[in-house]
Amino acid sequence: MAIPSPARLHLPPSCPRPAAFTNLQSVDRSTPACRWRGRLLPVAAAPLRLRAVRATAAARQPFDNGSGVIEAEGEEEDDDEHPRLKIAIVGFGNFGQFLARTLVRQGHTVLAHSRSDHSAAAADLGASFYADPHDLCECQPDVVLLATSILSTEAVLRSLPVHRFRRSTLFADVLSVKEFPRKQLLSRLPEDFDIVCTHPMFGPESARDGWAGLPFVFDRVRVGDCPARRARAEAFLGAFAREGCRMVEMPCAEHDAHAAETQLVAHTVGRMLATLGLRPTPIDTKGYETLLRLVDNTCSDSFDLYNGLFMYNKNSTELLHRLEAALDTVKRRLFHNLHDVLRKQLFEGSPPLNRDGPPGPDSSSTAESLSNDRP
Repeated sequence: MAIPSPARLHLPPSCPRPAAFTNLQSVDRSTPACRWRGRLLPVAAAPLRLRAVRATAAARQPFDNGSGVIEAEGEEEDDDEHPRLKIAIVGFGNFGQFLARTLVRQGHTVLAHSRSDHSAAAADLGASFYADPHDLCECQPDVVLLATSILSTEAVLRSLPVHRFRRSTLFADVLSVKEFPRKQLLSRLPEDFDIVCTHPMFGPESARDGWAGLPFVFDRVRVGDCPARRARAEAFLGAFAREGCRMVEMPCAEHDAHAAETQLVAHTVGRMLATLGLRPTPIDTKGYETLLRLVDNTCSDSFDLYNGLFMYNKNSTELLHRLEAALDTVKRRLFHNLHDVLRKQLFEGSPPLNRDGPPGPDSSSTAESLSNDRP
């Protein structure tokens, strides 16, 4: 049975027609059937391993597509060192746009999807925006990157027609908690999908001068045991390594234990200080300036992010109790010292702290000595 001609690929109008499919060559025959548009097609000899002779940066699809592999060759001097990916960012708000800016600059093809209309922002960044998730699926991205809020993750995953993605698609996330999205992805995605959970420990404010030296935490939760799929996962992680991030491989549970302290404490203290209405003064110390920056950094994030850090990290409740207990410990120490001073004044005859206050035990003798000095 002949493979359908390239003119019959029927790409939807919403997805650009790749130049890579205009000249296909048979380069391998190894198995008795191949998968075409979700159906197994018997062939007389074996399925065709298809290789695109030429591809543009916007049309490269270099990774495994089930039984048949469609690989795109672009400029060899660049692709060998830095593979280009087609990355779909789901959740194209502030943080999604922040990531897209760097990914586009690196040469990756960025597709964007969000419940809100961010088409203008996507166009400014050089990305393509798709309001309909079905149109996004038609473009067959190599990587689907979840950049949603923590609170909306479950609903967004339910809204995606994941069965329309290629069955070896890599899903990744950049949420600030890790066990929650890990469990969601494992339970809701088909077993053939790859999963990498990540957390860039920075954002638009803290990384305004670049990503170099900033920590990027990742966990290869599930990556298929074949060279192409491993290479795709490494190419995705390499996008952050190329920017100089400090790459930290860490299990999701361990990340959440650390994040409860590194993130939840910082956000809690920053928001507590914000309620005090702290403002710059003419005599600010360096320490006070640091506190003001903490307020700015934490309150520039939405309260939903802070709420998500609390709701979806099982370590957060215990940590808040510890934080409250620590404040009580400091207060008890301060009041204990104050009570010591007051007890000495009351029972040991020490001079009062406030000479304008009520007379102490020696006030009569003091008054008498003053009267004797009068002329």
